[in-house]
Formats: sequence, C-alpha cells, structure tokens
Amino acid sequence: MHPAQDHDDRPAALVIGAGPAGLMAAEMLGAAAIPVTLCEGRPSAARKFLMAGKSGLNLTKAEARPEFDAAYAEAADWLAPMLAACGPDAVQDWARGLGQEVFTGSSGRVFPVAMKASPLLRAWLARLAGQGMRLRTRWRWQGWDEDGALCFDTPEGPRRLRPGVTVLALGGASWARLGSDGAWAPILGAAGVELAPFQPANMGVLVDWSAHMAPHFGAPVKGIALMAGAQRVRAECVLSARGLEGGGIYAISRALREGAPLRLDLFPDLDAATLTCRLAARPARESGTNRLRKALRLSGVRLALVQELLRPVPRDAAVLASGLKALTVPLAGVAPLDEAISTAGGVRRCAVDDGLMLRARPGVFVAGEMLDWEAPTGGYLITGCLATGRHAGRAAADWLQRHR
Repeated sequence: MHPAQDHDDRPAALVIGAGPAGLMAAEMLGAAAIPVTLCEGRPSAARKFLMAGKSGLNLTKAEARPEFDAAYAEAADWLAPMLAACGPDAVQDWARGLGQEVFTGSSGRVFPVAMKASPLLRAWLARLAGQGMRLRTRWRWQGWDEDGALCFDTPEGPRRLRPGVTVLALGGASWARLGSDGAWAPILGAAGVELAPFQPANMGVLVDWSAHMAPHFGAPVKGIALMAGAQRVRAECVLSARGLEGGGIYAISRALREGAPLRLDLFPDLDAATLTCRLAARPARESGTNRLRKALRLSGVRLALVQELLRPVPRDAAVLASGLKALTVPLAGVAPLDEAISTAGGVRRCAVDDGLMLRARPGVFVAGEMLDWEAPTGGYLITGCLATGRHAGRAAADWLQRHR
C-alpha cells in the first residue's frame, strides 16, 4: 500500500474549511500527490468568498511589494515570505491559470473580467476534484477526542477522522451565517494554543444622526479625505442610518477601533487659506448655507454633514474653513463583530512555527483569517488568505512526507 493512500477514516491529508485559504492549502497538498479530504461545515464551499464577489471580486492590488506589504502593519514581517511566494503577480497568474482573465482598475485593484467569484470558484473546485480532492459538506468540526481523532457532526451522524496531516482554515469570527463564527477558538484554546481576542476589522462606525440626515442615508460621500490618528486616506464612504461605512472607513478602521477620533477633510485639494478667502469674499448678510453653496459649491450630503456637525455654522470665515478641513464626527462606537468584513485576533504568531504548524499540536497547520493578522479591503484580505493557505499547504505536505 502506498504510504499516502487515503481511507475514509484515515485520510492522508485533511483540510477543514473550504474558503480561499483552505482551498489553496488543498491545492498545494494535491500538487504534491497527496490525497485530500476537505470538510466544510456549511452546505457549500466558499460562501464568504462568493458574497465578496457580488460587488466585484477584488482579488489583489497591483502594487509594489514594500507598499503592498505595509498594508499588513506589524504582521508584515511574519507574512513577508508568504507574500513573496503568493503576492499580487502570483495571484493574477493563478486566476489566469483557472481561465479567469483579470484587469486592473484605476486604483490598482485587480478584478476578474467576469466581476464575479462564481466562475473562478467553479473552475477551482473542478481542478481540485481532478487532483482527487474529496469535498465533504455539512461536516462541522467539533474538536479532538481523547485519542486525538478529529470529531465531526455530519448529516450521517458523528464521524471521527485520523488524518496523516491537518490544515485548519476555519476563518475568523465575522459573518457567522456564512461559516466564519469563531467556534474553533475555545477548541484551540483548550488545546493550549495561544490566541489573541477577536476584534472587528474593516467595519463601519456608529453615529447618532439627527433626523436632518435621514434624506441622505445611502448616499456616497465623495471628494473627501478621512483622518484617524496618524492615518489620512483619500477615499469615499457611505452615509447610513447607523453611521458611516465603506472603503474609506475600512482603511482607517483599526485606528477608529482603538479610539482615534474621526475627522473629515471636505476639501482635500484646497488649503484653509484658500477656503478662507473664498468664504470671506461673500456678502456679510448671506446665510451660512448660501455662503457654502455659492463660495464653495458645497451641496448634497457634504453640505448636510456640515449642517449636522458644525451647528451653528460659524460666521467667521477662518473658523469655518478650519472646520471644513477637519470636520469631527462624534462616534458612538463601531459596528459589532459579526457585521465586520473581517476580524483581528486569532492564533498568535508565537503559537505556530515558520510553517504555520501549531506548536501545541504537531501535524496541525493553520491558515487564513484564523491567524492573528489584519489588513484593509482592496485585495489585501484575499491575497493574505491565499498566501497563508499556500504556505500552510506546502508545509503540511513536507511534514507528511517526512513523517510517513
């Protein structure tokens, strides 16, 4: 019998979690001619991946490595070898290899030409099936038994598997309805794995708007810069009934989560002196609203924000100009964990070796959002999941081959 031969209860390699990280780990194991069983707790694979693709699947960002890596903040040095092997160029080549052509938008973000996740996922699953991967859906992992077997709740009843090697890719703790519920954290914690607490990342912020703002709910706030702590980004956000959300907010979400005030520069291309001159040139008898409209062409949701957050609108031109350059938004908190696009926290760096194997559980590797790193939207999240999945899958294959 070949040492890597697969059996129903003793698969050569087991991957738990069929998101991008788990699928990439399975691909690496399959490429090493190791049979893979992939278990997914939901009825189908990659539900969060598919949901992300509904608004245009942002796979990566065409950006030079130093700038790209910087998006991962203090985790950048940890992820550097993984991103070197599976960075923006490699992700684009991988998508093309699945028959999905990509294009780069004006912001550097890279999308499939199809602008959807489903064609890419179908091609990916077909390739994995061709490698011999067996997908088991509605198999929810329950942890290990006293003999070290992995226990599952399945449609056919409880099952126990004793794989040669395991890769965990169970996601973070946001969007529980799509499978990322963080239920694995107590299991790993009980096994002696050091974990960082979950926190929301790429989440919206809460604001107690007055009724004056209701007509503008759902409106994009364009042509602004957003500031939090030392960060300043040129981006858009969206006004919602509960506060603000969207790419601009997500880009500074960590600073906001940590308590930095949110300020908006409504005129990032004009300095305060220019604004002051334009405002001062208007007739003294003119109302504050008319002065903003006529001197600065301010209207719509941006004007509504001034009326909401600078009440009463200052008459002094310099004071008003200063306010327009740093409009403070009084935050009532951040959106809850399950509403966040991603999460911070999870398996700490010290809990895994260089191959992402758990020090407390030899032969068990971890990938994707289970690991304690975070990054903004814009292609960084999916690239990070693919890169860590690739790294863990290759390390798991090497480990199994050494321990056959």
